[in-house]
Amino acid sequence: MRLALLGKNKPGSKQGGEVKEIKMLTVTEGAKQNLKEILLATTDGPEFGLRLSMKPRGQLGLMLVLDREAPSDYVVKHEGLKVLLVRQELVPLVDGVTIGTQDTPEGSRLTISRE
Repeated sequence: MRLALLGKNKPGSKQGGEVKEIKMLTVTEGAKQNLKEILLATTDGPEFGLRLSMKPRGQLGLMLVLDREAPSDYVVKHEGLKVLLVRQELVPLVDGVTIGTQDTPEGSRLTISRE
């Protein structure tokens, strides 16, 4: 699944003479299933989802945090659950990113890669 993450402007709309670019985040079916399993192991509250967030200052990378959906969030749903929440501010950082899975001896793990 490719999720179009749109800014405040619609595709092709102009603001200040510039066309707002569409940002793309790909979440594979396997990743959505993994996210669902993590979510269900963490909470049974339907108002919660897993937020893709930056790691704390001084650490590189992204992490998942249990959170409630905010009005401006982009939401990836799987089988009726909000499996991934992405804040609008994170959109430029996830352009061209794919969230997938990799099989390891310990089981399936989430991966984050850039095209």
